[in-house]
Amino acid sequence: AGSLTERANHGSAVWPMTSVHSARYQQFLQRLRAARVESGLTQVEVARRLRKPQSFVSKCESGERRVDAIEFADLAKLYGKPMETLVEGAGRAGGR
Repeated sequence: AGSLTERANHGSAVWPMTSVHSARYQQFLQRLRAARVESGLTQVEVARRLRKPQSFVSKCESGERRVDAIEFADLAKLYGKPMETLVEGAGRAGGR
């Protein structure tokens, strides 16, 4: 019959976000959120500019929703950040 969590999600198990996404993706999400905060924008303002609901921004930042390449480009532009600075780990020399 499955666990209560599985039944509530129509048979698909729900796992903690830390096990769904790699450490590298989690770091990307942290940089993405930091870029938004540094740009002085709230989730509501970002959502309005993207013509999306605020929950879209929240879910992207929390890892509940995966950010695709086009959305990533739009967010980086909106935050005034080069995409490379949001993807590369701070400790990686030369970015390669």
